[in-house]
Amino acid sequence: NNNQLYKFSYTTEVLVDKTKGSKEGSAGYRISSDVDVNLVWRDPSSKDDQLIQLVISNVRLNPASRRSEKKNVLHGSTAESVLGKTKLAALTKPFLLHLRNGKAKAFYSYWAEPATIKNLKRGLASLLQVQLKTGKVIENDVSGRCIVEYKAVKGQVTRTKILETCKTAETGFTTHSQVMGVSRKSSSVTVFTLEDGFIRSAVADETHSLAVNTRRSTAAKVVSKQTLTLVGTEAGPLEVAGKDVAGVVKSIDAKLAAVGIVAEKVKSQCKGCPSLFEHWQTQQKLLEPASLSKATAPRSFLALIQGIRKASKDEILKVLKSASKTSLPQVVDAVTSSQTTASLDAMLEFLNFTDTKGFVLQERFLYACGFASHPNERMLQALLDISNGKIGSTDIKESVVIIMGALVHKLCQKGECNLPTVVQVKKLLLDSPESRQVESEVQMYLLALKNSMLPEAIPIFTKYAESELGSYSTIALTALQRYDVKLMTNEVKQTVNRVYHQNRRIYEKNVRAAAADVILSSNPSYMEVKNLLLSIGNLPHEMNKYMLSKIQDILRFQLPARFVMEDMISHNYDRFAKVGSSSAFSGFMAQSADVTSTYSLDILYSGSGILRRSNMNIYGASKGATLHGLQVAIEAQGLESLIAATPDQGEEDLESFAGMSALLFDVQLRPVTFFKGYSDLMSKMFSMSGEPMNVVKGLILLTDHSEVIQLQSGLKASAEFQGGLAIDISGGMEISLWYRESKTSVNNRGALVVTGNVTVDMDFMRAGVEVSFETEASLDFITTVQFSEYPFLVCMQMDKTTFPVRYCETLPEKKMSRLFGSKKQLVPGSEFPLHQENSNMCKKVFDSSW
Repeated sequence: NNNQLYKFSYTTEVLVDKTKGSKEGSAGYRISSDVDVNLVWRDPSSKDDQLIQLVISNVRLNPASRRSEKKNVLHGSTAESVLGKTKLAALTKPFLLHLRNGKAKAFYSYWAEPATIKNLKRGLASLLQVQLKTGKVIENDVSGRCIVEYKAVKGQVTRTKILETCKTAETGFTTHSQVMGVSRKSSSVTVFTLEDGFIRSAVADETHSLAVNTRRSTAAKVVSKQTLTLVGTEAGPLEVAGKDVAGVVKSIDAKLAAVGIVAEKVKSQCKGCPSLFEHWQTQQKLLEPASLSKATAPRSFLALIQGIRKASKDEILKVLKSASKTSLPQVVDAVTSSQTTASLDAMLEFLNFTDTKGFVLQERFLYACGFASHPNERMLQALLDISNGKIGSTDIKESVVIIMGALVHKLCQKGECNLPTVVQVKKLLLDSPESRQVESEVQMYLLALKNSMLPEAIPIFTKYAESELGSYSTIALTALQRYDVKLMTNEVKQTVNRVYHQNRRIYEKNVRAAAADVILSSNPSYMEVKNLLLSIGNLPHEMNKYMLSKIQDILRFQLPARFVMEDMISHNYDRFAKVGSSSAFSGFMAQSADVTSTYSLDILYSGSGILRRSNMNIYGASKGATLHGLQVAIEAQGLESLIAATPDQGEEDLESFAGMSALLFDVQLRPVTFFKGYSDLMSKMFSMSGEPMNVVKGLILLTDHSEVIQLQSGLKASAEFQGGLAIDISGGMEISLWYRESKTSVNNRGALVVTGNVTVDMDFMRAGVEVSFETEASLDFITTVQFSEYPFLVCMQMDKTTFPVRYCETLPEKKMSRLFGSKKQLVPGSEFPLHQENSNMCKKVFDSSW
């Protein structure tokens, strides 16, 4: 009403905490004040079109939770000593709000005011928006442009803001993988108490909880509360005469401007923070190779990434040039994983792809690109430019192309499949297999397409599945297995069945095994499974045993194809009683409410007892999403001449070869060759040290989530969750002709650190919570084969060592940091259970060895 001054009390508070914390264990602060509100102008033709003035006064700052004097960083402080004279003066300066039918049409303040002060005023102004009718509307307020739902009952209105619909200028990023990602739950509810349509009180409660999907106990929340209560009224200034709002505002103060009600960005300044180079000097020793199996390595890696993301290209180059030769690969991992314009520019300037001596650094850069949490078009363009230029190493050329496929997949996942560079690279990858004549180049583009997961590549893989070259067929079939079952057309299924049943030509055993995997994982029909089961008994010895083991594993592990099998097996006992050493087995590595981790071990031998294919897989599943965490496949062929054995049908002319292929976190890496050709085999036989060959080693940014949460109070919370993994995967193959024994090993070493920070920073005041967990672990898969007699003895071992898991929660506040939760537990080591037949064989192997 005109002629009235409405006196309100106003408090806004913010708390940050772990999700299951108590108010006493949280950090935060409360800003209390008085607010005077009066009508400045009303449109003569519409009583609900008003310009009102708000004045904040008597500002007080206190901790939001109870603190002893010793722990209270605000004890003895005044608003002026905390905010500073200039900011307090700005906060208490009057501002104007134009309301039409209860909605904010314009917010008037001063451009020169600090952004944090304007945002606090916007938070108060936004609280005055209300409507008296039930329904959904789109509103602009400090949080952005949001869909808001009103529910009105007598004397009370409840406003629920649907926060996921809010559109703001500040956008963050998150990990493309849901399993390794971060989930957020948010709510914002304001309850108005009204009297004759006038606000007597408004109470707004807003909560944002963030949790790491793989371990939801690693979580933090931010709680914001606003309370506006009418204290009383008294005589106030008269309404100002004027035709329109703009004219009235100008007559009050020419410096007042419509600055917008949506919050503006606040640039946080770090006073006294070390430079990137200074920070690097404190972390360097922790990133030396000797420390990579410890949790200190990924923790330092994450801290370095945070520094790099704020640094310039020149600052980053200074660190790259000063790093020791042994720590430099880890710095390359960190710089590339930072994924800023400056970090990519620094890497492209630092690396010389024409120089073969820089192989290790070049490959670490490429792998870090492949594992990028939120790649952009520019990163893909950089790799395209590298592939079109001169590259000193053919292995690096392969890696560049293979990783381009991974980037295409991630960009398409983000809805960016139609960006010009993505379209260009898609065309290159789809056209190249047909246009290349060199076997290694065709393989390279097939692997890139396997990474890309493009639906358009399915016809290409379908064609190459029937290739005369086993290497092409294997890549094509393993690629088809990665696609959504809905994309497996009848044509694809018919082709895969032709390969397995050898309708047109004889195929190698490992190709047929790969075809069987595709059939069984693609919702097979009754007849498909029936024909596959009927083939057992007519296959080469070891293939019979492998397929039998595969069927038994599906029945035991409750996989989809089991229903058809249960109907047939009871009537075909002889067919399913085959001898041999090949096997397939799946099991659980870990099961929790948050994530389920499974492993599978498939191993296929030639009839002479020499390894043909060994395949280890680890999968993670969380809330319906699946991540192919690891696949290590060892393949060998053409080794029968070593023990004067006869090759199996279709494998008589195969060149001697052994190699390893790894897929890590859904990204296919460049395969590694142990030896190729008879002369290479013999030279390696006499020089084999028994030491495994490294497949991938480095630091990977697994979880990467960053966002700014705009609170309705005008305050901003920043959330940063990062997960770093130090990993070392190696594999080897030894053959002893003297003892007629072979041994393959896959060794996995890793250390994982996940940290989460939620911080509310207002220049003059900061409160935050940090949650983290870390672990160090190793997993070994060893297969020993004694082929002095048939059936030969095979022992598979899959061991994990005892490893620690540490959790920590800290509340860092301005001038102090308080640790309020830390615990450590040891997870006992174990040998993963495989089938009983394997246990019996291991006993024989080790008894005979003894």
